[in-house]
Amino acid sequence: MASRDPTNQPLTGNAAQAFASSRQDSGAGDDVVVGLAFSGGGMRAAAFAHGVLRELNDTTVRTRIGTHSLLDNVTFVSGVSGGSVAAAYFGLKKREALNDFRERFLIRNAEEGLSTSIDPVNLVRALGGGVNDVRVFARWLDQNLYNGATFADFRKTPGPRIWINASDIYNRTPFIYGEASFISLCSDLASYPIADAVAASAAVPIVFTPMVIKTYPKQCTDQPPEWLQRAYASPNAPPLLKGFANALYSYRDGTTKYLKLVDGGLVDNFGLSGFTISRLAAREPHEPLSPEQAVRLRRMMVVLVDAGRGPSGNWVQTVDGPTGSELIMAAADTAGQASVNASFTAFQSIMSDWQRQLSAWRCSLSPELRRRYGVPANWNCRDIKLVVTRVGFDQLGPERAKALNAVDTRLKLPVDQVDAVIAAGRDALGVNSAYLEFLKSVGGRTHQPAPMPGEPAAPAESAPVAAFPGLPDFTPASSFSEAR
Repeated sequence: MASRDPTNQPLTGNAAQAFASSRQDSGAGDDVVVGLAFSGGGMRAAAFAHGVLRELNDTTVRTRIGTHSLLDNVTFVSGVSGGSVAAAYFGLKKREALNDFRERFLIRNAEEGLSTSIDPVNLVRALGGGVNDVRVFARWLDQNLYNGATFADFRKTPGPRIWINASDIYNRTPFIYGEASFISLCSDLASYPIADAVAASAAVPIVFTPMVIKTYPKQCTDQPPEWLQRAYASPNAPPLLKGFANALYSYRDGTTKYLKLVDGGLVDNFGLSGFTISRLAAREPHEPLSPEQAVRLRRMMVVLVDAGRGPSGNWVQTVDGPTGSELIMAAADTAGQASVNASFTAFQSIMSDWQRQLSAWRCSLSPELRRRYGVPANWNCRDIKLVVTRVGFDQLGPERAKALNAVDTRLKLPVDQVDAVIAAGRDALGVNSAYLEFLKSVGGRTHQPAPMPGEPAAPAESAPVAAFPGLPDFTPASSFSEAR
């Protein structure tokens, strides 16, 4: 059965407005935006994401505000399941997260207190809703990693906006831990424990019970936002937006009294729904950016960090098989990989369309609006580029990919495997052709990082990447989601 005693609290007073006004976005005054989407995949996914963050930190770029680490331009991070552990810790500690995430999580046993054996007792528990109470995992995360932090702690210092994604299994939609969702719940996001959100995002069905969130419909007095009313009322709204709007209305009117949340990878293993919904709900070409942000944006890159599983087992070589356990795992992997393929393709299309719309909107601005939005002198309205790329094990060669795919997706790994996956994250980003082209456009270069524990030092510093000629000098967008 699902875990009891939801930890989310009702809204009181002007809590929602105060939380909304507390945002301190990173990258203010700059003209480059980097977004990251960390996939699911247990400890393996968290290690791969950590490697990507280390590579970004060890890359220098020359932008409007000067020469600095590209990690400073990370403006939003989306995380699912194991990837949400890394996303949340980075959002909480920013660059300091790179110093101790390996020791505090990656080489620890996050399965402490969990039952992982296959026996009759666990079979009964599985049939009752889940082998392990998800709150046990949430408490472990809180005690060992997040130390009582809530969503309000994300905003105590400037930094990236963080999206933690779970799945609402009744309404069959993504659940995005953000302002829109919690306002519809009539609940206070600021006081919600980060550990509970991450545990919900990683709550693999059967292994864990669902995380429960309570709705407080009588606490809401204001009207739903206009975009939500429009999507809810329109039978022709895009299916993703329509389903999300229907779910939010069910929270708000009390039709759904208790949400039951599980692994976000079931519906969106990259957690891209937040941005996709924002674009689908937009009324203006610049949204969800402000006009001032949209005229300043020059380069944006979104990196999808995919630690998903490759095919496992050898039962395709025989008439027999798969076994029951293999079939459950294969079904989960199939669902997750299908969501990755679909969301990646859709996201590429949305970003491509948005780039065209932004360029047309910017070039159509009147002189008066250009002055109002702060367009600088010698501005090129068409000089904007939005890039989406994916990094994965398969981009590191077949032998290395095979070894990496053999690393388990559980919450406990040998130290050598952890370090191998971290190194893979750094290497997969460092050799990615789209990433290297992006660095050229922002005057970027990689430099020699300090070796990680267990990692040999590289022999020499890489050569600088030539700056892209003729780029204008102006400030960029901050970021685009609601939840941080």
